Amino acid sequence: MTHLVYPGALHTRFHHALGAMHLMGLAIDVLRGKGHEIDKDEEESAKIAILLHDIGHGPFSHALEHSLVNGIRHEEISKLLMQKLNEEHCGKLTKAITIFEGKYHKSFLTQLVSGQLDLDRMDYLNRDSFFTGVSEGVISFDRIIKMLNVLDDNLVIEEKGIYSIENFLISRRLMYWQVYLHKTVIAGEQVLVKILKRAKQLAMNKEQLFATPALNHFLLNEVSEQEFFNSEDHIVQFAQLDDQDIFVSIKVWRLHPDKILSTLCKMLTDRNLYKVEITTDPPDQGRVLRLKENAATSLSLTAEEAEFFVFTDEISNRAYNAGDSNINILLKNNTTIDIAKASDLSNLESLDRTVKKYILCYPRII
Repeated sequence: MTHLVYPGALHTRFHHALGAMHLMGLAIDVLRGKGHEIDKDEEESAKIAILLHDIGHGPFSHALEHSLVNGIRHEEISKLLMQKLNEEHCGKLTKAITIFEGKYHKSFLTQLVSGQLDLDRMDYLNRDSFFTGVSEGVISFDRIIKMLNVLDDNLVIEEKGIYSIENFLISRRLMYWQVYLHKTVIAGEQVLVKILKRAKQLAMNKEQLFATPALNHFLLNEVSEQEFFNSEDHIVQFAQLDDQDIFVSIKVWRLHPDKILSTLCKMLTDRNLYKVEITTDPPDQGRVLRLKENAATSLSLTAEEAEFFVFTDEISNRAYNAGDSNINILLKNNTTIDIAKASDLSNLESLDRTVKKYILCYPRII
């Protein structure tokens, strides 16, 4: 929902997947030039792995990740769809899946697909920065790729690239607070989540709801993780879903007789979103209760129904996870040191700390 703040942010995951695959080709060329053996089959498999790494995302990406299918991470769905494609293509994706899963003997190929310094992040930071116009997200991806090397089968960055990595980590942190976790983006995503939640409640109670066949399948069925992976029908229906399934339904639901659903849909389509307060401490529960009472009175709702309009949640941002495939700097004496210790920026170690904030959402009319 970033386009609600930055109107240019209408680029898709398809753009991103192609861009990440292009960067994989550049990275492999650099590593080959430094004497590391990567054969044609490995190159093709690594490119396939990065091309398909996000194929398991449902409509509106992370906003609805747990709304349609309960508790299943998109990475698991990506792996499942890759396995289905592998069956269709007579096993030609086997090595790509092994790289994607982190089971291939050349660990650095997996790290290029998923890690602290993967090509996924290098593409989306620059791409999202370009389309939003937020210049803080611009990173020197070409410089970083040129500084890539491999030591003991792990991806490292040559010492000359340390400043580019510092910029990469700081840019990632700024992009999260200024773009991905912008309060208006959060407001749009939260309205979307509540719309699906209410629509599912109504559908499960046998209310008549307009929906495309694929969306209707998930509104009428409570799909657990085990059921999803064991049912061909669930997988086929999920693959049919995209943003259009959701948005065309929202446009129709504006006129639905259920007051909660129609109000939420009008809020999104009219851009009359929640008021969002972001704080470092949990919101005062007394105030939250008063806001719920006001919402119930203003909108003629029960206390339970008012929770669609007044609620709290948590958001977090961690630019660098030093315990998860560290970014190691390759020194001239052929030893490595973690970027947080190698950097002369005093605030870089703080990026390893998860910053948690609290959000309070409520309608602007109360």
